Amino acid sequence: MALECINLEHVPASHTIHAALFQNIKNASFLHQQLLAGNTEFEYALIDASVIISRLHALAAIYRAVNDLLGNKLRSRNVHSEIVFSLSPNNNIAESFRRFGISPETTSLLVIKVSTPSSPAAGEDIQSHLSKVVDGEQVDFSDGVLRAMTDMVRVKKIYKLNYSSGVNGRGKENAVYGSDRTSQDSKELEMLILGSMALRGATN
Repeated sequence: MALECINLEHVPASHTIHAALFQNIKNASFLHQQLLAGNTEFEYALIDASVIISRLHALAAIYRAVNDLLGNKLRSRNVHSEIVFSLSPNNNIAESFRRFGISPETTSLLVIKVSTPSSPAAGEDIQSHLSKVVDGEQVDFSDGVLRAMTDMVRVKKIYKLNYSSGVNGRGKENAVYGSDRTSQDSKELEMLILGSMALRGATN
């Protein structure tokens, strides 16, 4: 499975986004330590994929972080930490890292790399590095794969949603999943989460 290069609308071509999704991670503790140590070879957004419900959920955070970078409005150390922070429904940066960032217990991992003019990175170099340092299975960064990883109970708790969708717990789908009703529920849940992210700061 290859690293994905993502072009976001209204984001300059000079700011390239690369994404890779992994499951069955066996060295999360090592990766977490590199992040804590500020190892510059690990300049990535390392996100616990169990709290990401869809591609749009992740891309919304990336878009906001890159725009904040371009507008010199970063609240955290760099654009990669800002992506993790942008997933949060509140302004507590440390809490956002605990909730959305990699931890020693992480088993599914979304890795985002933003290449900028001041810090360029080629896709093949990123892929080569990740293949060496991430002990896990690289999988497709798709809604279907993410859905199987999502801990929906945890997601609803983080975003304080008392919303009942067709997904129950981590990767547990009821018999009607895929029906129009359940698909609609899933989309409505996604919109509630995106709204909570967008309103961060307005009510905190």
